[in-house]
Amino acid sequence: MPPTDPARHLAVIELRQYTLRPGRRDELVELFDRELIEPQEETGMAVLGQFRDLDDPDRFVWLRGFPDMAVRHDALTAFYGGPVWARHGPRANAAMADSDDVLLLRPLTDDSGLRAAPSTRPRPGTPAPERFVSATVWSFPPGRTDGTALVRDGLLPLLRATGAAALAAFATEPAANTFPRLPVRTGENVAVVLTSHPDESAHRRHLTALHAHPAARDEVLPGIERVQTAAPSMLRLTPTGRSLIS
Repeated sequence: MPPTDPARHLAVIELRQYTLRPGRRDELVELFDRELIEPQEETGMAVLGQFRDLDDPDRFVWLRGFPDMAVRHDALTAFYGGPVWARHGPRANAAMADSDDVLLLRPLTDDSGLRAAPSTRPRPGTPAPERFVSATVWSFPPGRTDGTALVRDGLLPLLRATGAAALAAFATEPAANTFPRLPVRTGENVAVVLTSHPDESAHRRHLTALHAHPAARDEVLPGIERVQTAAPSMLRLTPTGRSLIS
């Protein structure tokens, strides 16, 4: 995960999942990493992570963050109304079949967010690291807080205790979308947890340790299952060469 930079605390996060036209993911990744990172950040947002989905060769997943909703509005207005998107947006859009699967999130706790340190970003052309990132999404009934509280107070300490690396956790940001040109999913009440591992086998070992922990096995995970509205979805991701999250 990005090193801590107190000057770039990010209170609003977008988790964006794009379904691409068949066979065009590498094209979009190359365009994104070469042309679209720094111009977005020049408007005030932070591009945090770009990923290939291991379970879908036509899915591109990425995260970006903003200090607050007002900056989000201004940054998105500047970028999508600016010359860089006018030049490269048509090619990016041509690779996409759907770009509306977007969760608007906020840090679940004061210390579980992401902070941007663009100075550490790899240079264009850097090979993708051999890392594995998981993003698990739990869905709960609208208006209920007991599910996210179980993730915050029960699951997060257990993840740390069983060796989860580079942890970040989020919940739904309830503010209205102030940039309707880019839709976000509405009526959601989710908790999202990101973990990073040297490889997928390390992730599997961590899951085994978590499920074997008595508190997780007997209390926390059954408690979450009782209040969730569906089984959690897990994104199995590999970062691109310029992703800050790896």
